[in-house]
Amino acid sequence: MIQLRNVERFFDTGSGRTWVLRQIDLDVQAGDFITIMGPSGAGKSTLLAILGMLDASWTGEYRFLGQPVHDLGRKARATLNKQHVGFVFQSYHLLDDLTVSENLDLPLSYRNVPSAERASLVADSLDRFQMVAKKDLYPSQLSGGQQQLVAVAQAVIGKPKLLLADEPTGNLHSSQGEEVMKLFKRLNDEGVTIVQVTHSRENAAYGTRIVELFDGWIAKPGVPRATTA
Repeated sequence: MIQLRNVERFFDTGSGRTWVLRQIDLDVQAGDFITIMGPSGAGKSTLLAILGMLDASWTGEYRFLGQPVHDLGRKARATLNKQHVGFVFQSYHLLDDLTVSENLDLPLSYRNVPSAERASLVADSLDRFQMVAKKDLYPSQLSGGQQQLVAVAQAVIGKPKLLLADEPTGNLHSSQGEEVMKLFKRLNDEGVTIVQVTHSRENAAYGTRIVELFDGWIAKPGVPRATTA
């Protein structure tokens, strides 16, 4: 699904060049559940932004579903993102003036999905995530865990092939975080490829591979964990 070759990211400052990512080679297969770990400033969120095509200021080669992202223009990258990528952020990124249903409908409207189909997808999502009773509530009326569930539902309502998550449980208490991670595991079991950034070894245990970053370098290439039958 994903091939990165010699991907690098830097910023030019008055004192010289500051490197964020160096010589990143990474392969992600369809169905993987990969965790990116490392200390603060290691480049984890930057790598996730590149994978999600939210950052275009990098060098190297990036192929996604066979498409050479490094050769695509801004509009073509945006189209690829909308069609195939869902993103879950630590800070939820819900619109406060929209209800739960309206927040779920938003990404479908960006993809020009017909209104009748959108209504059906929203209804299915509300049922799947057990949020039917909360469909007319606003984010401020929900707990942090409930808001994050809405954010996950919003990210996957368009049935993306790739789900990216940046510290998805960082603002949640332990039981809420566990609920979100179990949801990720179910989505992965259904075939969604997931790449998450986390500091939590407990969260990493839900995945199949860990990629360690240190000062922008891959410090320890991810090796599949042993699984039991």
